[in-house]
Amino acid sequence: MSYFIFVPNLENIDGALYRIAENQIDLNNLNILQSNYKIIEDSQSNFDLVKYGNKNVKYNNNILTYTDNIVSFKSREELQGYITFFKKNIKQFIDNNPNHTLFSRWNDYYNQLNTLNLNNITYPLNKSLEEYFKDQGQPSLSTLQIP
Repeated sequence: MSYFIFVPNLENIDGALYRIAENQIDLNNLNILQSNYKIIEDSQSNFDLVKYGNKNVKYNNNILTYTDNIVSFKSREELQGYITFFKKNIKQFIDNNPNHTLFSRWNDYYNQLNTLNLNNITYPLNKSLEEYFKDQGQPSLSTLQIP
């Protein structure tokens, strides 16, 4: 099962999603005190919808509601801005957690982002970077998965 980690007491509020974890191991390796968050278990297919940017999710008690999300990068510069933001967050994690269980996963992904040739992508890119990588058969991670 997969997990959605929300800021507590923000039911039915967009933006309350804090992190996502694909499985129990990833959940246990997030750098959070789990008791401080609202954690709701759900299916892999719903997890993938959020991970790949196709859906947004919010909660009411323990019920999850999904809404469509349209992702589009109109230009190379827009995608570069997203990647720069993503890399900054990954870099902060890897710099501060060299002995973390998931260090290699995130260090490898950081390098994957560094070597991505944005000139080989056709714009507008009408999907998330995460879905683009999946479609290319490459590892794909969401910013919401950073420990």
